Amino acid sequence: MRKRIGLVLFVCCLAASGIAEERFDYLNMHHEMRIGWGDQLFESLIWHNPTNTYTTLPADFRKTYNENYHHNQHIWLEYQYRVKEWFSVGAMMDVSSVGWDEVMRNGAGTELARDKGHYFYNLAFMPTIRFTYFFHPHVNLYSGLGFGMDINGGTEANSSGHKTDVGAAVNITALGVSANYERWFFSFDLGGLTALKNANTIFMMSSRMLNVGIGARF
Repeated sequence: MRKRIGLVLFVCCLAASGIAEERFDYLNMHHEMRIGWGDQLFESLIWHNPTNTYTTLPADFRKTYNENYHHNQHIWLEYQYRVKEWFSVGAMMDVSSVGWDEVMRNGAGTELARDKGHYFYNLAFMPTIRFTYFFHPHVNLYSGLGFGMDINGGTEANSSGHKTDVGAAVNITALGVSANYERWFFSFDLGGLTALKNANTIFMMSSRMLNVGIGARF
């Protein structure tokens, strides 16, 4: 009986030492790079195809509609440096865009002309911080915050005649999960990216609520 108990304890010690070694190896990697994709739910709700077109007006009536919106989603790149086990700092770049067609129709709804070259983009740069509050060799849980600038541009001019605006940007990661495999990992984040110039000019509002990414630690 004592031999059996001793054998069980020995196996448990080996398993615990293996987990501790994995955890130590993981925490010894200070650098992290990841690339990811995020949704454009906000943009798809604000900029979408018109629900009504005129079809019973005189033939000489002319109206331009914005149609065929295509939302290119968010592509982002982030670097993090682990300062402590639970705290890291870094920087992130995010780019997103929306394109559409300008279509001229007459009063019967007949298409007269179409211009496909219209778009806008948002390019955000920001330093970031991250707090990791659950460690495991295979799963981590974390939250994060970033604050920086957003460059908004494209084919459209604002009221001042400028095609480029610069505003503040903030990104919140309410909950992040990473699935680890040696140096590689997959991540899933819940949060939101907001960018605005002032109260009347909003570039994004809680966009990129869902994020998936792939990265490496070294």
